[in-house]
Amino acid sequence: MPPGEENSELRIRILQIIFILIFAFYTIRLFSMQILRGDVYTSRARNIARSTTVIPAQRGEIYDRAMDEALVLNADSFAVSITPGEVPQGRINEIITRVAEIVGLPRYRIEEKILPQYYYLYQPLEVASNVPFDTIAVLAEQVDTLPGVSWQSKPIRSYNDIGSLSHIIGYVGDITRDELTMLYNSGYQQGDVIGKTGIERKYDEVLRGRDGRETRTVDVRGRRISGDDTNTRVPPETGKNLVLTIDRSIQVLTEKALGKRMGAVVVMRPNGEILAMVSYPWYDPNLFNSVNMGVQYQALINDPNKPFLNRAVQSSYPPASTFKILMTTGILAENLFNPEQTINCPGEIFYGERLWRCHIRKPGHGRLNLQQAMAQSCDIYYWTVGREQMGIERIINYAHEFGFGELTGIDLPGEIDGFIPTPQWKEKSFHERWLAGDTMNMAIGQGFTLVTPIQMADMVAMVVNDGVIYRPHLLKEIRDPLSGAVEKNIVPEVIHESDISPDVFSAVRRDMRSVINAGTARFPLNIRSVEIAGKTGTGEVGLSNQWHSWFAAFAPYETDKPGERVIVSIIVEAVNQWEWWAPYASAIIFQGIFAGQSYEEAVASLGLQYIMPIQGRRE
Repeated sequence: MPPGEENSELRIRILQIIFILIFAFYTIRLFSMQILRGDVYTSRARNIARSTTVIPAQRGEIYDRAMDEALVLNADSFAVSITPGEVPQGRINEIITRVAEIVGLPRYRIEEKILPQYYYLYQPLEVASNVPFDTIAVLAEQVDTLPGVSWQSKPIRSYNDIGSLSHIIGYVGDITRDELTMLYNSGYQQGDVIGKTGIERKYDEVLRGRDGRETRTVDVRGRRISGDDTNTRVPPETGKNLVLTIDRSIQVLTEKALGKRMGAVVVMRPNGEILAMVSYPWYDPNLFNSVNMGVQYQALINDPNKPFLNRAVQSSYPPASTFKILMTTGILAENLFNPEQTINCPGEIFYGERLWRCHIRKPGHGRLNLQQAMAQSCDIYYWTVGREQMGIERIINYAHEFGFGELTGIDLPGEIDGFIPTPQWKEKSFHERWLAGDTMNMAIGQGFTLVTPIQMADMVAMVVNDGVIYRPHLLKEIRDPLSGAVEKNIVPEVIHESDISPDVFSAVRRDMRSVINAGTARFPLNIRSVEIAGKTGTGEVGLSNQWHSWFAAFAPYETDKPGERVIVSIIVEAVNQWEWWAPYASAIIFQGIFAGQSYEEAVASLGLQYIMPIQGRRE
């Protein structure tokens, strides 16, 4: 055989062998995939072609400390969905229009969720939530003429006439794109309901529970495959229940005592437990359950009175004469000025080419020592000692010692830290040096100083606790939703412990008591049910005949159980008609708590029936 033919035959045989080997390899591979490992690949194929439906978990309920009635629970509601692929061709616009009319939504709201590129999907797209049963009944009656329309149970939050607790509780809503970007790694997904404000937001991960899953096998277009028995269902887990430190009866009492006046009240135990917190005006969180709540929400956003603002932790004010509690502590602790030494108050003094008038008593108080100056709230005494003995640096140090200018760390989102000015800040901000007049203003709580009502409550708590401040908190317990067992107790947390002598704080408490039995608050607060100690404050805001009205106090003054004392911090803003209301509101609150009386009973006991027409919403 010629050499050329032998080479050709060899090449053909080599190619035949290669083809045989390739065929054998694929035959063995197919045998392995289809016979030996068929179950594995069948499972993989099914997983790839599976559709998962979320089963929303119910959020945990929220209670006050008595746990006799839920403040927040879950109510039955529904979500409406449209599966575009199940809608006959050419009818999608008609279906969107009819669904919008039935559920009461603008058409564009549904169109935003069902974009043209989704028209061939066989997956349900939620177009409306918080839909009541009556609306679902209408849809059910017309289901034969509404192809692709479906609904499922989706519980909503029901806020049980919580009134002013709305700022504490907050509300929930659908997760936004920005929130999802931040929280995706924490297990949040598109379509989740999330806490937006208040306790609902602060403890969202505790309240939200864990969604369930129902998985079905579908074809490439998302249609369910009939006869498939591999569907799985993982039930949802209900979120934990929360028990708050709030006493609902004290909350209602406090709400009515403040009435329809712009301002805020904090009622607190010395260990930081919040018994009541009121900020007026408030809002009804149930409006967020409305299918078409946009108009009402926008009205609240545009309201100049800012009803979404929790003034107890999100607004700051000049502390006015309540700052004299801090000043008295500093004067006694520094021992720079004998507390028994007197200073003459002629009613006005000239300093820095300016006339300074004592705000409380124009004719003057005469000669006063420290205790008398506190009782009579004499500005001239504190101007003099603040400027000549203490000085601005010591005043600033004591302000920080009491927690002013710093967050308290209360378990509510959005807290602000107020402001304590310094000479360096003034020079940087205004290119002006700090003057003695600035020190005088700061010594009586005016000028640039700003504090929040919760910080004011902490100031009083420090005096009551001999120098210890606990973190204010609203959460008392976390409980299992099924058994009711306590899973976590919140232990009071010390956030500051002063090295000032307890004897100093004892003297400050005595001087605060003198405000009530011999000073500026002896008429509204010298009540029989309990001995009160506190300090009034009248904050200037540059308006004629209008001032902020402050009162910061505790009761009882003498007690064998100091942990059961009650602290009240209240601010009534200058935008209200001037009536020096803070001390009177505090009297009603203390009377109600310690005499076990309702608002109406406390008002009658104190002879203040004339205030009834301006009480709050609750009757």
